[in-house]
Amino acid sequence: MSVAHQTTDHQQIKDWTVERGGVPAKVKDASQAGGALLRIHFPKHSEHKNELEEIDWDDFFTEFEKDELEFLYQNKKGDGAQSTFHKFVERR
Repeated sequence: MSVAHQTTDHQQIKDWTVERGGVPAKVKDASQAGGALLRIHFPKHSEHKNELEEIDWDDFFTEFEKDELEFLYQNKKGDGAQSTFHKFVERR
């Protein structure tokens, strides 16, 4: 059974991401729409490389806090394999 977790802890988000080969990113053209759309990008497994711009962790967490987000994530899939499932949700 897979379990989802939520956090706002920057180090926990960074550790989860790096452990899976991910990098912080944003949608390239999102700033024209009024803000950055944050993403965790997994370059080795991505079909959307041209749509994303890698950013540094400081910029990522500045936007994360500005938008008052939480990180919803999964450590393991139902079969026990490492999961990369995640999404950003509004803080309650």
